[in-house]
Amino acid sequence: MGPLSARLLIQRGRPKSDRLGKIRSLDLSGLKLLSEHLDPKLLSRLKQLQELDLSNNQLETLPANLGLSHLRILHCANNQLGDVTALCQFPQLEELSLEGNPFLTVSDNLKVSFLLPKLRKVNGKDASSTCSQVTAHWEKFMAALSPEEGAEKAQADFVKSAVRDVRYGPDSLSDFTQWRVRMISEELVASGRAQVHEADVPEKPPQVTATLEPRIRPVASKRLGDVPLSLSPNKRVCTSPLAQVEGSPMGPDGSQPALQLEPLHFLQCHSKNNSPQDLDTQLWACAFEPAWEEGQAGATSQTVATCGGEAVCVIDCQTGMVLHKYKAPGEEFFSVAWTALMVVTQAGHKKRWSVLAAAGLRGLVRLLHVRAGFCCGVIRAHKKAIATLCFSPTHETHLFTASYDKRIILWDIGVPNHDYEFQASQLLTLDATSIALRLCPVASCPDTYLLAGCEGGCCCWDVRLDQPQKRRVCEVEFVFSEGSEASGRRVDGLAFVNEDVVASKGSGLGTICLWSWSQTWGSRGSQSTVAVVVLAQLQWSLTELAYFSLSTCPDEGTVLCGDEEGNVWLYDVRHILAQQPPLLAAPQPPTQILKWPQPQALGQTVTRTMVNMVVANSTFTYLTALTDSNIVAIWRRNQP
Repeated sequence: MGPLSARLLIQRGRPKSDRLGKIRSLDLSGLKLLSEHLDPKLLSRLKQLQELDLSNNQLETLPANLGLSHLRILHCANNQLGDVTALCQFPQLEELSLEGNPFLTVSDNLKVSFLLPKLRKVNGKDASSTCSQVTAHWEKFMAALSPEEGAEKAQADFVKSAVRDVRYGPDSLSDFTQWRVRMISEELVASGRAQVHEADVPEKPPQVTATLEPRIRPVASKRLGDVPLSLSPNKRVCTSPLAQVEGSPMGPDGSQPALQLEPLHFLQCHSKNNSPQDLDTQLWACAFEPAWEEGQAGATSQTVATCGGEAVCVIDCQTGMVLHKYKAPGEEFFSVAWTALMVVTQAGHKKRWSVLAAAGLRGLVRLLHVRAGFCCGVIRAHKKAIATLCFSPTHETHLFTASYDKRIILWDIGVPNHDYEFQASQLLTLDATSIALRLCPVASCPDTYLLAGCEGGCCCWDVRLDQPQKRRVCEVEFVFSEGSEASGRRVDGLAFVNEDVVASKGSGLGTICLWSWSQTWGSRGSQSTVAVVVLAQLQWSLTELAYFSLSTCPDEGTVLCGDEEGNVWLYDVRHILAQQPPLLAAPQPPTQILKWPQPQALGQTVTRTMVNMVVANSTFTYLTALTDSNIVAIWRRNQP
């Protein structure tokens, strides 16, 4: 389809007329229109246009200054729109359709409520205002006010009561709703019951798919911002301003202060039926979304994905808001991993997608388009449950999956087509003698070797794709000296601290081992069993329980691990990375231990919990921990 013409507009306009200025309704759907085809000079001649249908085209943006000042109804479903700010040029708009635009988020759908003051419906759903509810509360409040109460106190009490009592919108937007209620209330008080600028909030924000119902029921949170909010009973403030820590207030080299971590949010977003009484759902894995901007390779954002039970949640650590929630009834998710794909749109433009892979009990890998909020591909990867998965750090479409069938498979998930469908292909099958629990491409040569922490130890495979064998056995098994992990023991924690140093953890021995990949591999020769070259041991819990996964923050030289008491053990190992000293006789203590908040701070009967996994983003600004009592805990680092 080329640029629009006056003849086409007359053919598709209603009522029938030979003059553009008489057309009130115009259908331009299904014409494969690009953004540049919308000529403002031509469209501005539609002086009386009230309804415009642009659905099922290839629009990436709406040109500014289209001149349609009387437009009341706009259909833009099934396009490639990535921003909604251009809609502010239609101040009279009452109905809007944006469904099927994969690059728009729930937040974008919410923005239109402020951009368009007269909007009544979004995607067919009511978008009425909170203002009327606050006004009704004002009238009720003033009627019950006694004459002797002072005006200033009465006004302050009204604002507090409005924030406390006015209920509007879904639980997932409770922070946003309370913020808007406070603004409207203060505006109402200041105007003395005068006209208030009405700002719309959708009763139920438009969702891109029916399976997503992002709701959070925070057990405790600490609200950030310039304006304090009165929190509802199910969202209690954590009483301690800083997380309790044990250990030295300084780093191990005497120069670095211990991290100051503030408890920010404690969320129950994986509860069955959104029940706050569900303290049994196990949470298994979390991962921060990488920051895909140019020049930020390896960096991560403040968005974290968590999985447990039948749900995968994507959470903004700053606000504690669940941005997306994906449910698969009958599934139990065990692992999540991020990648980013460069996708060419139907208009020929390139866009980067954040894709989240999630897998678990049913042996399926679900590929989630996070920004749009829907599942766009399913890989039937294994006949048994998938224990863990990870993407290659060098090939964005290469995905490793490890299953209880004792196999690791390397997949190429490919790039989705114009219908957002994936066509995955199998590249390699790696056979193990026991179940792989953690996967870790070797940092210095990720295209050559893959490490795995398994039920029976630590193993390594050659994963070069230029080799003829497509099915391979373990090439090397790494064994640990007495005092760290013994040969054949489970390795349930595995991660690189830098390009050479590996952190690994086994069960029941109370230590985390730091060892050198290059020195270990250099001493291999032709052996199939190799003793690791240990650099240091870190003191950890003496528990005999397993499956507490460790993680690392290479940019900060930090190792993290949870334990059976709800603690988070933090180790600053930069001095080890810099000097690589000879092995010390005794394991080194943690730099600090982050203690679990007291039960009264959580407002729940959680007296003891286990931290199954803890991760930090690349700058260590946010730390997220998962527990066996269905709580996602988020801390924020206070910068000195």
